Amino acid sequence: MDLPAMINEMKNHPDFSKAGMVLYHNGVVRDSSRDGRSVTGLTITVNQEKLNEILDQTRAMPGIVEVLVQINSDVPLMVGDDVMFLAVAGDIREHVIDALTSALNRIKTEATAKTQVFA
Repeated sequence: MDLPAMINEMKNHPDFSKAGMVLYHNGVVRDSSRDGRSVTGLTITVNQEKLNEILDQTRAMPGIVEVLVQINSDVPLMVGDDVMFLAVAGDIREHVIDALTSALNRIKTEATAKTQVFA
């Protein structure tokens, strides 16, 4: 995973001049689960077909120029490790925020699964 490369890829998009905002999400492994149990790590698996569908649908949202994602999948991750970079470029704030929120929620619920390692 390489955030600077993702930023460069976004800025080199042929329609980047239409973007007025780019949002970047950086998901990391935290030391506790949502229910409060101690976590020492996790592994993410990705349904690539579903992920591609979500990205295509997000790119089709109003005002969106580009959507990029990198997911650290199929490797053991430790607390503090990067899990996912998600970038959304678009014309105005409202469009970009809506698209990032939608894509992130859908990726987490529809295209990925995580296996947590509990302490």
